[in-house]
Amino acid sequence: MGKIYYMMGKSASGKDTLFKKVREALPFLETLTLYTTRPIREGERNGVEYFFVTDEELDAYARQGKVVEQRLYHTACGPWRYATVDDGQIDLAASDYLVIGTLESYEKMRDFYGADCLIPLYIQVEDGERLSRALLRERAQEEPKYEEMCRRFLADTRDFSEENIRRAGIRKRFCNQNQEKCLEEIIGEIQHGKF
Repeated sequence: MGKIYYMMGKSASGKDTLFKKVREALPFLETLTLYTTRPIREGERNGVEYFFVTDEELDAYARQGKVVEQRLYHTACGPWRYATVDDGQIDLAASDYLVIGTLESYEKMRDFYGADCLIPLYIQVEDGERLSRALLRERAQEEPKYEEMCRRFLADTRDFSEENIRRAGIRKRFCNQNQEKCLEEIIGEIQHGKF
């Protein structure tokens, strides 16, 4: 039976960069592309970072019983939905997977696929450093959305509260102050589980 290594962390914790580096280092891990109704950002590609769909398209998957988990965020730019869709991307009899998402989506996927299949990889960074990284990233956008950046930052404080982390059964954390060291620890965790 395969495993789903589930990477998560607050916004600007560096999880997207670590995700890409783990994929490069461990190419045997398959990935899962999530679905979202939010607008595509500069530099993103449909089907790579996300499948960018309309509300109507996501509703059609839900009617077909294919939505594993779904989240709605009331952002400064309007409502955005994110979802994991059971569209044939995951076959635990054949592969192991590296997935990225939120604590809430981790819990719902754990309930859907089973606790034995999901391995949490929680990325942690000091809040001041995260805010600095988020601001740099937003300034680089053609049309910065500072209000949305602040909303995400505050929402993560609630979503990733210590109580919620404990409830989800997450015991191990990977500190991303030094990216190379953090990457080495994550790769070691995955390899330890596989070999």
